[in-house]
Amino acid sequence: MTAQVHLAASTGEDPAPHSLPSGGEAYLHEVLAYTGGEKDVYRFRFVSEGFDPDESDFDALQRDLAFLCDVIALPRVADLGPEPRQLVISLADRETEFGVPAPGARQVFEAFSIEGNRCIWEMF
Repeated sequence: MTAQVHLAASTGEDPAPHSLPSGGEAYLHEVLAYTGGEKDVYRFRFVSEGFDPDESDFDALQRDLAFLCDVIALPRVADLGPEPRQLVISLADRETEFGVPAPGARQVFEAFSIEGNRCIWEMF
């Protein structure tokens, strides 16, 4: 059985915004872990106020998500517990409660596997 565990929030964990390759900024909202199942997954949820995926260039957005995975999420994995088989990086325009409908919220997410010290994008 897979269990969801809340690991971290922006309060006290990572309140400072990170500059993204696209020129925007994002901060870490929370980290969720899904452990005990067939594959452990850590979900890093970032917020970038004013983010609008409909106005984002696909390549620039992919670079931002890869940056958040490689530079922000991956270095924290060792401190969180066992190495997961997958990292999910999400970027939203506001903080939302995971799994609860948030009409009007804009969000994207991508899955990455870990290969050495790099995140490898996994197309859904």
